[in-house]
Amino acid sequence: MTIIDFLIGMPLMNAMPHFVLGTWKGRMFSAFGFGDVKNILYGLLNFLISISLFVYKYGVEQLASNGLYAGALTILVIYFLTGWYWYSIFHKKHYSTSSVKGE
Repeated sequence: MTIIDFLIGMPLMNAMPHFVLGTWKGRMFSAFGFGDVKNILYGLLNFLISISLFVYKYGVEQLASNGLYAGALTILVIYFLTGWYWYSIFHKKHYSTSSVKGE
């Protein structure tokens, strides 16, 4: 492992909590400060840094053949594309069951 491999993996894994908590309106500090949009943007920035470093070091063709990176990247992209949907489902369900219990 080289230092660039570490620098490729670190922002890829850091992107997920910032994007998830930004999407789900959790409070987490990022380089841009507190806030939902700031965390989402910081998550996207981490994602772009990671993918840029990976492509610089290994090339685009290696994205499919590096199983560890491809797996982590796939989960992150799936959440980028579906996170808002999951939030809307679970957020509504939580509050609708909470109001029924409170009555």
